[in-house]
Amino acid sequence: MNYAAIKWADVANGPGVRVSLFVSGCTHRCPGCFNQEAWDFGYGQPFTRAEEDKILDALSPAHIRGLSLLGGEPFEPDNQRALLPFLRRVKEKYPHKEIWCYSGYTLDGELWKDSGARCACTDEMLSLLDVLVDGPFVEAEKDLNLRFRGSANQRILNVPASLTARAPVLWDGDMTIQAITV
Repeated sequence: MNYAAIKWADVANGPGVRVSLFVSGCTHRCPGCFNQEAWDFGYGQPFTRAEEDKILDALSPAHIRGLSLLGGEPFEPDNQRALLPFLRRVKEKYPHKEIWCYSGYTLDGELWKDSGARCACTDEMLSLLDVLVDGPFVEAEKDLNLRFRGSANQRILNVPASLTARAPVLWDGDMTIQAITV
């Protein structure tokens, strides 16, 4: 897997100060995407063990609240296979740091159902996340006033609560349960 960028002190992609990893490769190709160069799986640099170690070191200060994964698309199967061992390391070393992930796939759609996004890594990768911002970017629903998302169709989900409920549960800012009415 390649990565497009690493932001060492990001305040835009989740609460608090975070380390954000932008992976390369995305098949969604959403019109108006802010990161079109990262659609190419070959864009950027190889994500090596050395890069993993740098991110783990950057997560150590107490003021760093967590890690955010963006893209490209973290849930492209090839990216999941590369990210899963890394996420295991993050959770092992920093069990109290939040892991956020942004995906154009939806939790109750492609990530839970048979699809091109699901692979042997999907369920475990989901189990290591705290928050998932799901849904494709829709340019017609773009809203610069939205917190931590680009378009109104995207949801900010509490992943542990969603996995327990086996239904999407909205994140309320404190990791407490707020069920979605379907």
